[in-house]
Amino acid sequence: MNADSNSTPTSRKLIIAIDGPAGAGKSTIASRLARKLGYVNLESGAMYRALALKAIERDASFDDESALVKLAEKLRIELEPTIGGNRTLMDGRDVSSRIRERDVSEGASRVSVHPLVREWMVAHQRAMGAGGGVVMEGRDIGTKVFPDADLKIFLDADPVVREQRRMAQQKIKGDVAASVAAELRERDRRDRTRAASPLKAAADAVLINSSSLSEDQVLAQVEELVSQKQK
Repeated sequence: MNADSNSTPTSRKLIIAIDGPAGAGKSTIASRLARKLGYVNLESGAMYRALALKAIERDASFDDESALVKLAEKLRIELEPTIGGNRTLMDGRDVSSRIRERDVSEGASRVSVHPLVREWMVAHQRAMGAGGGVVMEGRDIGTKVFPDADLKIFLDADPVVREQRRMAQQKIKGDVAASVAAELRERDRRDRTRAASPLKAAADAVLINSSSLSEDQVLAQVEELVSQKQK
């Protein structure tokens, strides 16, 4: 299935929200869908990762909400679409690869629990997607960032499957695998139990369990949902 080769004409630019836990396939599906539709792919995760990286570089604590907000207020994050996915620029510097490393991933999960940090992020995310024609993925897009999104999807998968995918994605084997699995479980716990915008499906979201589905199969289901909204 060549899902990315042709653009699908649309009569109206939609706001599409894709939420779900780590390892469910949100980023891949959002990126491919955005290319298919000719939409902008807004990665909320990349924005939190950029802030976490800035905190690491400035030696700021992930637990210091006030310091993180001050960093965020001076932070310039740009997402530039490319054929291979978004390029993330932090204050004009390409950090696309760096923000995918384990220390930044862990930091992003920790900075995202702070209500004032999320408030700052949500305001910027809404501004970036206000005009429509966007596919945005994260953990509170359909519940908090765009509660009136045209289409809301909650993409989930069995925890073991998500752990296996994450390890394959990062090419992790052996003794390190156990620590990666533990980190993913801890990230799930933080995402689902945080006071500010916890991870949960919006009441009107379409639930898709990708445990036994390929990327192409998930994408086909999502494309059908988009097609129904465009009629």
